[in-house]
Amino acid sequence: MDRHPVLFFGHGSPMYVLQPNRYTQAWSDLGERLRRPSSILVISAHWLTRGIWLTSSGSPQTIHDFGGFPQALFDIQYPAPGSPALANRVQELVRSSSVILEENEWGIDHGAWSVLKYIYPDADIPVVQFSLDASLDASGHYRLAKEIAPLRDEDVLIIASGNVVHNLSQLKRTEDAIPYPWAKSFNQFFAQHLLAKQHQPLLHWQDQGEAAQLAVPTPEHYWPALYPLAMQDQGEGAEIIVDGIEMGSMGMLSYIIQ
Repeated sequence: MDRHPVLFFGHGSPMYVLQPNRYTQAWSDLGERLRRPSSILVISAHWLTRGIWLTSSGSPQTIHDFGGFPQALFDIQYPAPGSPALANRVQELVRSSSVILEENEWGIDHGAWSVLKYIYPDADIPVVQFSLDASLDASGHYRLAKEIAPLRDEDVLIIASGNVVHNLSQLKRTEDAIPYPWAKSFNQFFAQHLLAKQHQPLLHWQDQGEAAQLAVPTPEHYWPALYPLAMQDQGEGAEIIVDGIEMGSMGMLSYIIQ
């Protein structure tokens, strides 16, 4: 069986589930051309833990991990089944750290379902979420990603979800907001090295100085973007699915490795 690609999505605002746009259209179009996997593993910026955790419930709940949004957003459900078998397989593959299987307290959070709603709207493919270990640095996440890369050859689609540029404190809450120069600069830095298959500069993004400090004030939304890079084989390329910067400081770059 051919291996699956590995994906990164800049998921942006959860409101995109209620307000389709050019980004969500690109996600939908991608879903129509992807080969259907037997299960999905999602690395989401919205599950930050001590150590590595996996959802292992057969029926994961839909997590609404946000506040200040309309009730219609809290009413959204993504009732995909879970996969205890996939959770166990991931636990086998990770050798650098112990993995905790979690059945009750977490599920599919909005970093996952806000994208999956467009890629697989029927919610009929089993989903397991993989947490971000806050004790690791960028290189640690990159090495960890290589441990789970064999899943690509086991009919598992791996999706990472975050935002390359993510500064909520600087958001301009208007649809026509002009991107900050530092947001454009850092986004271009990432895209340039992504397409050139130059991973080391992206692991050391702090070297970009003030632009990096403003674009990545905290790393949890940036780390997921490193996971597909780590799984890229020598003969594989990267393709940008869609790109843009919303509200001045929210990067929407999404890409595929295949």
